Amino acid sequence: MNLSSNPQPRQNKAVLVTGAAKRLGREIALEFARQGWDVAVHYGQSASDAQTTVAEIRGLERKAVAFKADLASEAEIHSLFAAVVAEFQDLECLVNSASIFEYDRANSDTPASSKSLQDHMQVNLTAPILLSQLMFEYQKNSSESPGEDSSSIPSVIQLLDQKLINLNPDYFSYTLSKAALLTSVEMLAVDFAPHLRVIGLAPGITLTSGDQTESGFTKAHQMTPLGKSSTPGDIAKAAVFLASSNAITGTTLYVDGGQHLLPSSRDVMFKTN
Repeated sequence: MNLSSNPQPRQNKAVLVTGAAKRLGREIALEFARQGWDVAVHYGQSASDAQTTVAEIRGLERKAVAFKADLASEAEIHSLFAAVVAEFQDLECLVNSASIFEYDRANSDTPASSKSLQDHMQVNLTAPILLSQLMFEYQKNSSESPGEDSSSIPSVIQLLDQKLINLNPDYFSYTLSKAALLTSVEMLAVDFAPHLRVIGLAPGITLTSGDQTESGFTKAHQMTPLGKSSTPGDIAKAAVFLASSNAITGTTLYVDGGQHLLPSSRDVMFKTN
């Protein structure tokens, strides 16, 4: 299951970041390493990118191991978590960053289909929920005095989206899957306490997506009250902050330059072409 291993002995607390081989997941993994965390790097298909991420984390003198798993497979999700905790006994944070983001609408030339809905729900909702449950069971079984050690309360961070507070019809299946995950944050936080905190983290437009041009992205990134939306670094720093803040659970932090405050009938990327 693991792509490579680090010969150094286990040190410090660890985080599992899904989709950590590239894009936002990669930046989150690197920021945790910069702040002294060891990192379990999950990837789906990008083995070379995962190895690059692992090498960069080791360059920061932190432990890193890459783990391959198809998040559309329940069996592989269970195998992933078992392999991670076997390698990182001090696992204190799970960041569910991996997701599918494909365009559809309920009433358009690219209509939402049963397959599209199922694919988005499996990777964007079912996989994070299953991993969160496994994280809870692990923390519950390994905690001798749950809730009493205020120095460290483990956490799950669910990557969401600012558009959940500012709905429009674009990316129908993606939005539904993330909306369900948002709803789960409060429910899981109540159910998993005092062993585990659960928090949502909602970026704004942060990286180019699909066939979006660089100029289109630049324009979209500026369409916020602050004149700029989130950067990968903003989201990564927020994730580390949430993982280290013991009093935060059952809520969602919007890191988007205020993008969610501006109602829009279309996804912002369609307003900048």
